[in-house]
Amino acid sequence: MHHDREQCVRAVRSKDARFDGWFFTAVITTGIYCRPSCPVVPPKPENMRFYPSAAAAQQAGFRACKRCRPDASPGSPEWNHRADVVARAMRLIADGVVDRDGVPGLAARLGYSTRQIERQLLAELGAGPLALARAQRAQTARLLIETTRLPMSDVAFAAGFASIRAFNTTVREVFALTPTGLRERTAGGRPPAGPGALSLRLPFRSPLFPDNLFGHLAATAVPGVEEWRDGAYRRTLRLPSGHGTVALRPLPEHVACTLTLTDLRDLPIAVSRCRWMLDLDADPVAIDAQLRTDPVMAPLVDKAPGRRVPRSADGPEFAVRAVIGQQVSTAAARTHAARLVTAHGDPVDDPAGGLTHLFPTPAALAGLDPEALAFPQTRRTTLTTLVAALADGALDLGVGADRAEARARLAELPGVGPWTIESIAMRALGDPDAFIATDLGIRRAARELGLPETPAALTPRSAAWRPWRAYATQYLWATGAHAINRLPAA
Repeated sequence: MHHDREQCVRAVRSKDARFDGWFFTAVITTGIYCRPSCPVVPPKPENMRFYPSAAAAQQAGFRACKRCRPDASPGSPEWNHRADVVARAMRLIADGVVDRDGVPGLAARLGYSTRQIERQLLAELGAGPLALARAQRAQTARLLIETTRLPMSDVAFAAGFASIRAFNTTVREVFALTPTGLRERTAGGRPPAGPGALSLRLPFRSPLFPDNLFGHLAATAVPGVEEWRDGAYRRTLRLPSGHGTVALRPLPEHVACTLTLTDLRDLPIAVSRCRWMLDLDADPVAIDAQLRTDPVMAPLVDKAPGRRVPRSADGPEFAVRAVIGQQVSTAAARTHAARLVTAHGDPVDDPAGGLTHLFPTPAALAGLDPEALAFPQTRRTTLTTLVAALADGALDLGVGADRAEARARLAELPGVGPWTIESIAMRALGDPDAFIATDLGIRRAARELGLPETPAALTPRSAAWRPWRAYATQYLWATGAHAINRLPAA
């Protein structure tokens, strides 16, 4: 995108918010960089330089605009829908892998050498993994400075900086203000509601139709781990340095996010997982435009444009839940999952609501007694085999997983068929082209719309929706009256 200078200039002149996060505009006469929708008067084209990432603009010596705050733009949709090594690397960097394990740890997760990873990221993003992680630390620092009253030393280490000096230098370079100055210019800044609690705004590209997104999460919520309360979806999060709870409330211009963390070092990872779960970095205009080319799909898109794919905050968790949900109702699946949570999940305190546990890890489930499961024998075997594969690392369903390899590994497990594989691919792995042709709700919608009903015939017909069949699935599901298609009562 950033290589198409003419298109970038047009986007900046029209202040087109659809391109926020796709590229960044640096102005050589002012030394700042902005998002395309920045409200200031656009500079002359000859003074514009375009970069594929905030990190690349920062590395080139530009500082962030104080009005449009480009570091807070929606992320590029490229890193969610693509499946290549660069996209996988970006998802892992957002999940904090570089800060925890360094560049060698990132390379090991991807199966490449550090030199190969650095070369590929530099070629495509204009910045290597360390610079990209540094940009993320700067964004985390700004959030903590502006939304808490933590001492600056605590902010520095919570944001991932190795020293106060590195923290001060980065903030001054990126924001052209000292940390204290950045806090002082924040209008109406308030301390958090409680220890570790943060109130944030999660931006997205419009339009966003929240009904199926939040409706699905609420209708399938596992008691104790998730709930719908006071107009918000709430859940527990298992994070690298501790745990947390999050409340996500859809609003017209953003998603309100309230996070309570046991360790503030987990802030960037928690925010990244919430954005992933709500599919907030999607490009709904491009997706809906493709789906509208099908005369059958066009009326569904026009009725409620901007549907997102409800994903999972934890890939292994969703895989376990998908197996539990095989051939049973939503209510029964929630009941079975809740029993596992009570027996094997880690308890948490939630003064604000009814969250009681973290969902159990594969390691915690590895020792469960199959005879204690109220399932048919075949599903017991499927669940225990899946858990074993997740626990020993034979199956990777994390954000940086290779989707093709994960599909192949899943297909090798007994009792894991197309419905389970495609459900996991869509909601755990984030594959935008996953398509559950065998799903009963999809087949009912196909019949009502005059589409082929059998999976063998519907699958080739769905080629018209590629590469966005996971989104087509949301529109097809929405033709039914299931609770997943509507927001619960507040």
